[in-house]
Amino acid sequence: MSARPKPVQLDDVSKAIVEQLQTDGRRSYAEIGKAVGLSEAAVRQRVQKLTDAGVMQVVAVTDPMQLGFYRQAMIGVRVTGDTTAVAETLASIPAVDYVVLTAGSFDILAEVVCENDDDLISLLNTRIRGIEGVASTETFVYLRLQKQFYNWGTR
Repeated sequence: MSARPKPVQLDDVSKAIVEQLQTDGRRSYAEIGKAVGLSEAAVRQRVQKLTDAGVMQVVAVTDPMQLGFYRQAMIGVRVTGDTTAVAETLASIPAVDYVVLTAGSFDILAEVVCENDDDLISLLNTRIRGIEGVASTETFVYLRLQKQFYNWGTR
């Protein structure tokens, strides 16, 4: 079993940089520098260190429906045996965008993004339910995305 990674200790300036990028990931290093009291080059260097350390990533968050993916769902998975092996297999499936090991009714939750209901059925029947160790699944189809934010700040 792998140990939880030790959290990276961030100083107040690095925390402020993260929070600036959580608010607007396209904000320029010069703008961030003005807000946190550093030069553009110093901000660039800190952002690079934060991304290299795995503390954050700066990505475009898209609306799947605008890109032709009309069916999203969360799939609860019950597992017999090694949950991490099943989670790793799920994570390797391109349609799966989120995998988390849980405690409670399900051993794993996996979020999927599919073009349509037929693709979701195919994914469930040919890929997910066929994984060794998957005992059962329960699918929660998304009707509407009400809220999705990533600006929870730093501690």
